[in-house]
Amino acid sequence: MTTPVLAVTVGDVAGIGPEITAKALLGHDDLRQRCVPVVLGDVDVMRRAVVAAGGDPGAVRQVDDPRAATNEPGTVEVVQVGDPMPQVPIGELSLVAGDGAYRFVVAACDLAKRGAVDAIVTAPLNKAAMHAAGHQFPGHTELLAHEFGVTNFSLVLSAGDLYLFHLTTHVSLRRAIDDVTPERTEAVLRLAGAFTRTLGRPDAEVALAGLNPHAGESRLFGDEDADVLAPAVAAARARGVNAVGPLPADALLPAAVKGRYQMVVVCYHDQGHAPFKAVYGDQGVNITVGLPVVRVSVDHGTAFDIAGTGVARETSLVLACERAAALAPGWDLVWRASQEAADQLSS
Repeated sequence: MTTPVLAVTVGDVAGIGPEITAKALLGHDDLRQRCVPVVLGDVDVMRRAVVAAGGDPGAVRQVDDPRAATNEPGTVEVVQVGDPMPQVPIGELSLVAGDGAYRFVVAACDLAKRGAVDAIVTAPLNKAAMHAAGHQFPGHTELLAHEFGVTNFSLVLSAGDLYLFHLTTHVSLRRAIDDVTPERTEAVLRLAGAFTRTLGRPDAEVALAGLNPHAGESRLFGDEDADVLAPAVAAARARGVNAVGPLPADALLPAAVKGRYQMVVVCYHDQGHAPFKAVYGDQGVNITVGLPVVRVSVDHGTAFDIAGTGVARETSLVLACERAAALAPGWDLVWRASQEAADQLSS
């Protein structure tokens, strides 16, 4: 593969997405050696963001075809998605911004389906704003899965060599418990196993966190670990996944941070997100495994409280671009392995 072309969706334009996008593309020329970042969003929005970041609005150039981007340092090349957006108040929930964020992602998916981009990198959207605009998706991950028509996928937080797969994400804790089924657990364990193989680590352990405290403590604190998670681990192992667990989450996650495990599966959103963000802050990214194209995102939200102040850090977006560029050349192997796991589960 030649230098991967990235569709960088600008996210909710009332948040920090445009600012961190401008800073990432204007302040990190070394990115150009690894990828061709092309913004999907609104030209006028990006011009204002560049000015706010202290740059020249002339650095923003509109392109119609991502593959025709020059990738010249000091430029922000933008594919205009739809008509120019009206200016929206910064730092406030806006259905116009929510609709724009949705449209930018859908446009990136369309480009990926046509082979016009090699990966998708997403700046943050605001779920409430997207819902206000009539797009009822829990978040980026579910929207992307819908656009590509996949059902076996997982949100994966990553920093360095650590990958945290999630059985459930943007649902209530009460619903998450119901959604942790043997079938879903086995599917994600096998997805993680497929990912480890494509990374060249076929023998790496895939460690599953327990749902209940102390992984149920021999049923003292609930039956789900014994009745739901343990059979799924056995089923995944029978399919060749080096799965272990369920293990107490309060022991597993510190061990993973220290390098004992690289592939971890957690049961619900905060079981993975809270410790990950506490340790890694904006040094992590969010990968969606199970899509036919690489998708990597920042690991933070729209930050309305600091939007427009100029203090937002672009660190996570730069990391997301770097990780997407690194994964893109071998992603066909990940996709084929994901499909194989899904086909076997449905048979």
